[in-house]
Amino acid sequence: MSTISFAHQTPNTLVFLDASPNRVALELQMPLSELELAFGNNISAKPETLIERFGPQLKEYLQAHIHAYLKKNSPWTVEIEALRMDKGKYAENGIDYWELVAYTVIIPQQGESTRKFMLDYDVIMHQVINHAALVSIRSDWETGNLNAPTADAMVISRNTRDNVIYPLEINLQQGSWFKGFKSMFALGMQHIKEGTDHLLFLIVLLLPAALLINGRQWGKFGGTKYSILRLSKIVTSFTIGHSITLLIGALGWLRLPAQPVEIMIAFSILVSSIHAIRPIFPGKEMYVAAGFGLIHGLAFASVLANLKLSAGTMALSILGFNLGIEVMQLFVVLITIPWLILLSQTRAYKYVRVGGAVISGIVAIAWILERATQTPNFISVFVNKAAIQAHWAILILAALALITTLLKRRVAHSL
Repeated sequence: MSTISFAHQTPNTLVFLDASPNRVALELQMPLSELELAFGNNISAKPETLIERFGPQLKEYLQAHIHAYLKKNSPWTVEIEALRMDKGKYAENGIDYWELVAYTVIIPQQGESTRKFMLDYDVIMHQVINHAALVSIRSDWETGNLNAPTADAMVISRNTRDNVIYPLEINLQQGSWFKGFKSMFALGMQHIKEGTDHLLFLIVLLLPAALLINGRQWGKFGGTKYSILRLSKIVTSFTIGHSITLLIGALGWLRLPAQPVEIMIAFSILVSSIHAIRPIFPGKEMYVAAGFGLIHGLAFASVLANLKLSAGTMALSILGFNLGIEVMQLFVVLITIPWLILLSQTRAYKYVRVGGAVISGIVAIAWILERATQTPNFISVFVNKAAIQAHWAILILAALALITTLLKRRVAHSL
């Protein structure tokens, strides 16, 4: 869940709306000083314990002042799912402020659509006449708009002409289940494309997959059939691992803090780098891929969990998102494996394998330090910038594989 990354310039409530086919989620960010004027109870005295002291009363208050409907005589269900306190600083003077964040879900009447409805909202402003709520459409699953707030916020405020707070009409453009599914597929592809750490773990684990074991060292090329079988097992195991935790994480059955998950992902790269240099779990790569895949899947799941989707929409989203991940992952593997198989048959491969593993290990350590301390270092900054040019690494690998293979054949032919 994202926290506030900016300070309020005016004492207004921010309302972020996440629309999906069967429900609409609202995230309310309410300045505590303004809320106290309407709710009372001296709630700003100990803001850090506010939810413990007044949680049920606050939920009742919010439910009494948030209504939605298509037809006024058929109100929709409004549920306050959770409350959270956030602390920030005003940008202009550095003074601390507190906000109450409320996660609200609106469920329409059977047969009615979430595409068009009236939002009857007067939290705080029923008592504070100059207060306003700024409403932004943060995500709209059916149009493929995911986490991209609208530039112009809609405003709910007291009309100064007749002193009435009028409901806000929410009228979303036409969407479809197919557009939503397609956007989730594209999001999955984009996520793995930009997930340098996920791809690096898999590729480094594949580096020695075509080689036989020679004692405690990597030996010669094991043959094309042997290589493809081993590579396939590793990729499939990783897919199964991250698919399991993507499912249970996105459905909310398992949630872990983001920081330890990200640290473990970086650690998985370090382990696979050491293994690529010297075998530490020979023949068990598929189990290691599945195990660490479980950790990687939790990172994937956080993307979907933040969309606030209903069960049916979430199931379709998980399918589309996971398919997008698999398609992009398969694409990267298919354009990498042939060159690894060719190179592994040459003497140059030892230097490619060890060199790639050492570089990956250094990057992994840099990421571990960055994620543990939450402070970027020069290596992690460089890698993040260089990642957008990753296609050059594949081209260099392909060129090296072709050149060394041609040289090997030329030498063999001359003999």
